[in-house]
Amino acid sequence: MAPRSSPTARRRRLATALRQLREQRNLNCTEAGRAVGWSESKVSRIETGRVKIAQPDLERLLDLYEVTGDTRAGLLTLARQATHRGWWRSYSDALPSWFENYVGLENGAKSLFTYQNQLVHGLMQTEDYAAAIFAAHQPALSADEVERRLAARATRQALLTTASPLYVWAVLDEAVLRRLVGGPATMRAQLHRLLEIAALPNVTLQVMPFDEGAHASMGTSFELLQFPEQGDTAIIYIEDLTSSQYLETPADIERYTLTFDHLRASAFAPERSAEFIAQVASGMT
Repeated sequence: MAPRSSPTARRRRLATALRQLREQRNLNCTEAGRAVGWSESKVSRIETGRVKIAQPDLERLLDLYEVTGDTRAGLLTLARQATHRGWWRSYSDALPSWFENYVGLENGAKSLFTYQNQLVHGLMQTEDYAAAIFAAHQPALSADEVERRLAARATRQALLTTASPLYVWAVLDEAVLRRLVGGPATMRAQLHRLLEIAALPNVTLQVMPFDEGAHASMGTSFELLQFPEQGDTAIIYIEDLTSSQYLETPADIERYTLTFDHLRASAFAPERSAEFIAQVASGMT
């Protein structure tokens, strides 16, 4: 299967390569910036992948790092590919700017490991469930704005069923199943959707029961994204109501990987989880 294309993931790959080239030259950001007439912060912003780099600026860095031949050509191609528009750019009016970057990374990932302690993950939400969430978070949204957000969410959810699908391993707290978002009918439909998604070959779904008591990620939902290209490090994504943070250090990746291992070891097995979800759905009136 061909890998999915994501300009956001390519920009991050380019940023990582530029940081590695600088480090190979034993330069810090201040020294590299001074050599090409930039501030330290400009070099840093480029190396975090949060901003695009213009081709002339890239050429100057590659000259500084003495990059030639196929390596240079490959990085220039990668930079051009990173400027392509992802589908999510068509929904910039419906997605917060801080969330657009995550959607782009998710679109280029090969796998997602996630723990959710309050909400069904966005990739798994029904339209009615998502609409109820939008109404609760931002009651002033117009009907047209809600419709645009629902359309963006539906497009994003195609990741689960595309020809090259995202592999997802999700652990949902029992609270996610019990909270009556949108009322009983909406929740029953949402729980049935979870059962359909759990049956997909690229999805593993587990439930963390209340009876398990304290566990490794009390109060914190998170995403752990892994990427298909060699050298692309994993990334941890955590969000709140108005912003998000990305954790990328080896220590953070190791800690959250270990945390997720504890979560899936403590949760119901996938088969038992499906039975439990069906049981909760049948009991909703």
